[in-house]
Amino acid sequence: MQGISIRNTLAGIGLALAAAGAFAAPAVAVVGQDFTFPNKIAGLPAKLSDFKDLQINNFTTSDGVKLAYWEAGKGKPLIFIPGWSANGAEYINVMYLLSKNYHVYVLDPRNQGLSERTERGARIARFSADLKEFGEHLGVKKADYVGWSMGASVLWGYIDLFGTKGINKVAFIDEPPSIYSHADWSEQERLDAGGMTSSPERMVEAFTTGKPVSTLIVESQAFGRYMLRDSPYFANSTAFAEKVVKSDMNYMKLVLFDHAMNDWRDVIRNKIDVPTAIFTGVHSDSLQGQRWIHSVIPTSELHVYKDEEEGDHFLAFKNPVKFTQELQSFLEKK
Repeated sequence: MQGISIRNTLAGIGLALAAAGAFAAPAVAVVGQDFTFPNKIAGLPAKLSDFKDLQINNFTTSDGVKLAYWEAGKGKPLIFIPGWSANGAEYINVMYLLSKNYHVYVLDPRNQGLSERTERGARIARFSADLKEFGEHLGVKKADYVGWSMGASVLWGYIDLFGTKGINKVAFIDEPPSIYSHADWSEQERLDAGGMTSSPERMVEAFTTGKPVSTLIVESQAFGRYMLRDSPYFANSTAFAEKVVKSDMNYMKLVLFDHAMNDWRDVIRNKIDVPTAIFTGVHSDSLQGQRWIHSVIPTSELHVYKDEEEGDHFLAFKNPVKFTQELQSFLEKK
């Protein structure tokens, strides 16, 4: 899971635009300004306006919540679900690289990104229903899906509720099967499940307030790895997200306890019957958990990024060239 919300204190105009419904337009028009990325990187946009194909649109769920989504490209649909507190702005590099070959979508979950703030539906099951309704809104009968962090949990919930008939191939990026480590588990069971907290309440407090907590309560490298601006790609996408999205922790935190308490091992073991890719790294909080997922899904392949490959929870954003190349290779494999 992401567990990072430094963005929530930074200024932005996305929320006001979301409330006004100013969508279905080029991204520059929706956010109301251009943006120059701090690092010039060959093969990627120097400014937001250079990504001419990028649009921000919206749809309304069956329970009346307006959700924003980012899209670019043409071709086969490829749908990304961000992690907790994350949003489509962070996928700017990933979208640009993949939009050359796919119609790429990133859905901002409720209470995140440019989507509506609401007390309704702060459960993974509702987020999974939102994903189902998003596909129906797009008119997509079958697509490839990629879930990062909590986004993988949203996909597991989707598969649990609706099966895999609407999924061609699926990829999961660094999400533990069970965040909560039960007191009666053996150490091997904890490692296989990826358990990283013995107190969901304390974890929620730590992730939403920044209050220090013992590693006996929450064991996570994500905070420290997030703060490392060791990748120009990551520095660019993070700066962009901080500029155009204003997060509200009071709303984002609502789903976090429910997210932490789900144990997805039965779904992973029994219900995933489509080709699967798993992405993780040597600095993952749940590397053994990712290996366990690979071991129980016969159709899966496992990608473990090394230290020099930005092998942590943010690998897709810190090393988007490698990630998109490997994802595309997986998607195109017969």
